[in-house]
Amino acid sequence: MFRISKEFHFSASHQLTHLPDDHQCARLHGHNYIVVVELASATLNDDGFVRDYHELKPLKTYIDDTFDHRHLNDVMEGHSTAENMARHFFDWCKARWPETSAVKVSETPKTWAEFRP
Repeated sequence: MFRISKEFHFSASHQLTHLPDDHQCARLHGHNYIVVVELASATLNDDGFVRDYHELKPLKTYIDDTFDHRHLNDVMEGHSTAENMARHFFDWCKARWPETSAVKVSETPKTWAEFRP
């Protein structure tokens, strides 16, 4: 299996209002997010790629236009956790690139959430 991945960055605020008031994530705060999309295929195309990285530019545009420097509670349905964001970006990517195999989202340098069916 061949696997490729590409990393995207954005900054945004959010608030997990369903958590107890004394939980740090219940307060308004922000992160510098990293999103990594992974694509996998047993075969390569005629150019020797799983998919040309340039074809992933629509994800950058989507992130920049919809998420960057936004309040995630205003742009996402449900809780704006890294886990839910990973699933959201996976579904968005899979609808465009069938080779999508996983998406990871980081809120901090030490934390990652991944959605991989």
